[in-house]
Amino acid sequence: MNYEDDIRIDETSLDIEWLEQATLFLRYSKNAALREKEKDQAKEALDLAKSELDRDIRTNPEKYGIEKITDKVVENIIPTQDQYKEASEAFINAKYEWNVAKGAVDAFNQRKEALENLTRLNGQNWFAGPKVPRDLREQREMFQKKINERIGTRIRRNK
Repeated sequence: MNYEDDIRIDETSLDIEWLEQATLFLRYSKNAALREKEKDQAKEALDLAKSELDRDIRTNPEKYGIEKITDKVVENIIPTQDQYKEASEAFINAKYEWNVAKGAVDAFNQRKEALENLTRLNGQNWFAGPKVPRDLREQREMFQKKINERIGTRIRRNK
């Protein structure tokens, strides 16, 4: 899936864009559903790892260097174990992928609205202006460049 390319609208081919919209939306909706399933499976694996570690710690406290077992001690040891760390990392990654996929579906809803508005403008002869119409592609590229620069600046600030 190439989200960056698929989300773009060619304003000179609105008919083609409309024909592709439903197919693209379905593809990204299915992807979001798959990512949600993977997130749920990763959560199950994390819960299982936690449960197995809890049982093992309580059964073999000496293996973990515990003299007296308390709920708080068990609760504090579980996140330090590699099995839990790996499952937690997998869950975090799956949750991230699901959020990105959800965002893509939302973006395709916005794309639909943009197509509706562009079609409305086209019907009002908005694009039939002067003999030398402005180059929307060039203006859109300049706009996208500004957005990318702002996002890059925010990302660098947050690091």
